[in-house]
Amino acid sequence: MKRAYIQVSTTVAKAADARAIARALVTRRLAACVQVSGPITSTYWWRGNIETAREWLCVAKTRRSLYAKVEAAIKELHPYEVPEIVATPITAASAEYLAWLDAETIISARPPRRR
Repeated sequence: MKRAYIQVSTTVAKAADARAIARALVTRRLAACVQVSGPITSTYWWRGNIETAREWLCVAKTRRSLYAKVEAAIKELHPYEVPEIVATPITAASAEYLAWLDAETIISARPPRRR
């Protein structure tokens, strides 16, 4: 792998927010794909209390070089005061998948492809 690739995850309380983040990251070509899973149950500390919440998980596939833009876009759209934004390196993947990821995350003036 000549470039570095990552998966960026975030969680939100509403499915509509998850879909909006997924659509924005893909439309802006910041991610080749965003998978939305849920509902999931999260248990966490918040302001001195243990909280449990139903959430939706977004996992964006992208290039490491786009992380700052992905983070900024998530913060722009995210309703939480302190959103989870975690990048995990992709240490191995098929060459064909990575070629597709590269092709779909190129920032350019061209409009998105129509099917």
